[in-house]
Amino acid sequence: MAGSIFGRHFSIQTWGESHGKALGVVIDGCPAGLDLCEEDIQKYLNRRKPGQSKFATPRKEGDEVQILSGIFEGKTTGTPISLLVPNTSQKSHDYSEIATYYRPGHADFTFDAKYGFRDYRGGGRSSGRETIGRVAGGAVASMILKELGISVMAYTKSIGDISIDMSSFEKAAIYETPTSMPDRSASLKAEAYLEECMAKKDSAGGVVECIIKGLPAGIGEPVFDKLDASLSKAIMSIGAVKAFEIGDGFAVASSNGSGNNDAFCIKDGHITKKTNHAGGVLGGISDGDDLIFRAYIKPTPSIFRTQQTVNKCGEEIDVSIKGRHDPIIVPRAVVVVECMAALTVLDLMFDNLSSRMDYLKQIYGDK
Repeated sequence: MAGSIFGRHFSIQTWGESHGKALGVVIDGCPAGLDLCEEDIQKYLNRRKPGQSKFATPRKEGDEVQILSGIFEGKTTGTPISLLVPNTSQKSHDYSEIATYYRPGHADFTFDAKYGFRDYRGGGRSSGRETIGRVAGGAVASMILKELGISVMAYTKSIGDISIDMSSFEKAAIYETPTSMPDRSASLKAEAYLEECMAKKDSAGGVVECIIKGLPAGIGEPVFDKLDASLSKAIMSIGAVKAFEIGDGFAVASSNGSGNNDAFCIKDGHITKKTNHAGGVLGGISDGDDLIFRAYIKPTPSIFRTQQTVNKCGEEIDVSIKGRHDPIIVPRAVVVVECMAALTVLDLMFDNLSSRMDYLKQIYGDK
């Protein structure tokens, strides 16, 4: 299977299946000298692991990470970092029935069409558990960005038609509410809505918003590797994401240039913008403002009500899916979005080191 490597200078290669022995990631390109231990990565993995609320799959996994290489005396050595997370709670028999048919909304049919064979136990590589490697790799990227004064923060913006009120924004609530909403009042409403969905044997979708602060102007390439294009590919590669927007996003189609353009001004002796309709990116390059984007996530396809599908014999059948499934993916996807953003930005920052002679002279000049 191709396509399991992300990034050019700071790259990750994820591996493993939902019901295999383990999952993990190999990180290549991490600079030497970064303070790093398993607990630094575990903090991120704990935000996506299952079984933490009634709105997450009851599958109980500790998702405990092991560092196999690339660390010596608590610091990165500059060599590949290999991270492993064992699977400890597989119930593969829950999925034996789906070997003969295609679940609506899943990758069962397309995997068969591509490979002529698939791992039907929890979806194999198409399972949400594949994101363990992304989060582990993104945790390291986030730590490097933090050293550079750059923060990446994602949160649930909406679930169903219930949206947060930014005037009630509370960062701590992202990590304390079962919805990962930074607005506790909106979270309570969303929780009630999810209860209704579960009672109807149905699921829900939502929107994750991400804000990157401290990113300097000049990051991103002007043609194919635009910052926003690279972010779009990274975020759209997350299994449940169906749409991506940056800045005003879809709303620009109904706006005018006079309202959509961000006027430049001088503040504290620096060039800045009066507004941020562009979301921090102009011409595919960061403009120094907050980078703001959103990921639109579909409802969990595994629902317990009866659905129509077909089996491998070409017969139309009705199915009721068994197993352990999230009624909503959004809260656990928040940290995945955050980590993919960190990986994208860091890789483009490494790319940027060779864009100007004065950058090279700062590193290699006057020796």
